[in-house]
Amino acid sequence: MSVHSALEELAKYRVQNRRASQEVFEKGTSVLQKNGHSKMGDEVWDFLEQLALAAIDVGRLDVADQCLRRLSDKFPQSPRVDCLAGIRLEASEPPETALKYYSELLEADPTNVAVWKRRISVLRRMGQTEEAISELSQYLDTFYTDIEGWLELADIYARCNQYDYSLQALSHTLLLAPQNPVYVLQSAETAYTAGDLPLSLKMFLMVVDMTDGDETEFLAESTPLGITVRAWYGVKLCARRMSENPRVVTASASDASPPKHLGLLDELATERLRVAYSSAGQKGDIAQGRGIVFSWVASP
Repeated sequence: MSVHSALEELAKYRVQNRRASQEVFEKGTSVLQKNGHSKMGDEVWDFLEQLALAAIDVGRLDVADQCLRRLSDKFPQSPRVDCLAGIRLEASEPPETALKYYSELLEADPTNVAVWKRRISVLRRMGQTEEAISELSQYLDTFYTDIEGWLELADIYARCNQYDYSLQALSHTLLLAPQNPVYVLQSAETAYTAGDLPLSLKMFLMVVDMTDGDETEFLAESTPLGITVRAWYGVKLCARRMSENPRVVTASASDASPPKHLGLLDELATERLRVAYSSAGQKGDIAQGRGIVFSWVASP
């Protein structure tokens, strides 16, 4: 591959925020060996940062150090370069060493978001969950609009089986990005696991409404795809469990009200799943499991 083609591919990875460490490393080192980076102008610094991360991922710390030296010489007091140096440190030193390094950086600059996040990541890797939660909560008090931070907090709580707290963290995500159906779906599934079936059902239906678009007016003609299918699964599960055991309705911590016609909603979810899995191959591999799905949705 020519230098020009390699640089184009690497730039595309950066735009797409795609890691692709092995590919980046191979193309990046080829550019370095051919001295192709010398004609990149200011874009060379993004390239060196990208290559350094890829080199760390694949275990070529010598290449990472080479990139870091050039970045440090150009930006001697850059918080971004400091964070990259910390990631390099994590790859070869005990986590306590990296933790100390990040703590020193935060003492000098408490607003360094990237370093703060790396410190939380190290705490999680060390198994210090309570400290990670405390640190992340403090971080979110300062940088409330960081959606990734709220998702991280929700994930920590979920891994500790504290689904109610996980759902609370996700509620902040929905406030910040109410139009993102992926976050609504995650909240619906977390509410289901927490046992709040009325709230879960409501959120699953929100996902259907958000992802079907105008096709909801022609439901009989539309074919559910992507996360819409997953949402219909959720609707079916909630409706079935609530029909089998009405007491779970009163267990809603959110006091969400169940639908009046639960049986009809169950039938609709069944029909939508049948449509999704009745589609021929042109709709994708989803049709391959139609036999299993049909048996499940038909069972009482």
